[in-house]
Amino acid sequence: QVGGHFVQGESEVSSINMLYGASSVGTRCMTSSSGPGLSLKAEGLSCAIGAKLPLVIAIMSRGGPGQGEIFPAQQDYLFAVKAPGHGGFKCFVLAPSTGQEAVDLTYKAFDYADKYRTAVIVLGDGVIANTMENITMPPMRDLSSLPAHNDWKATTKGPNGERRWITSYVPGPERLEAENLKMAAMYELWKETESLHEEFMLDDAEIVICSYGSSARIAKETIMNLRAEGIKIGMIRPITLHPFPEAPFEKLDYNKVKKIICIEMSNPGQLIEDVKLCVARRCEVSHYGRSGGVIISPEDIYKAVKERIGR
Repeated sequence: QVGGHFVQGESEVSSINMLYGASSVGTRCMTSSSGPGLSLKAEGLSCAIGAKLPLVIAIMSRGGPGQGEIFPAQQDYLFAVKAPGHGGFKCFVLAPSTGQEAVDLTYKAFDYADKYRTAVIVLGDGVIANTMENITMPPMRDLSSLPAHNDWKATTKGPNGERRWITSYVPGPERLEAENLKMAAMYELWKETESLHEEFMLDDAEIVICSYGSSARIAKETIMNLRAEGIKIGMIRPITLHPFPEAPFEKLDYNKVKKIICIEMSNPGQLIEDVKLCVARRCEVSHYGRSGGVIISPEDIYKAVKERIGR
């Protein structure tokens, strides 16, 4: 319908380098894989970041490490959020919790990639990837409204008519350091302006769950069941994992909030590291998880909460 192309790459290494070429000429492009695929894409991803190429990567996580399992997990958080490749860069990371949100955030991912000339990871899991549910597709956008990238793409000329080179190589330590500082400033800007989160039944909460993706969707059922028992519990759901939403943790009343429980399909816990940084020892922070492809259940979360509040 839009003149796009779907290419089955022979490997994850090939696929990420195909994106390098496609993005270099201003094409909106994405690739997808599971956790092991992100490992294979890491070198090409670092080069694309260094060349300031906008692209999108969808990762549907499965159990690991190594070959692990094909069943759902959330064990790629630290990899995707903190260090998805060599050279100290980070990606913009979005974490959908439903099929509808996976579609909506993928649309946004391309806009973020174009806006900041960066790579955006849509970090889902096998639950989302294998769930069939009704969704509403956003309206088809007029393609002429998309950015042309004439100020940098390889098919245009430079200010003096010179040929443009798309490369991550920056000669000279001082010049490379200057690029690193620009990158760091961009990440600070994301933190100030782009973080997204959802608050669920949080207004009077004394117990707060922090969860993302499919685990957060599953946790909502448990929260409503515990509320029916008179337990004041709510949830903070990060939608951007990088930038991580610090604001909802800052506005919590720590005279009222007794415990924060991080729920995720990962052992050891990974999300908990960012939550602890935000909470800064103002209340107890603990972790509960399933992993290796075991899908967390509302009953699992119910028991974990009851154990932690002594009921």
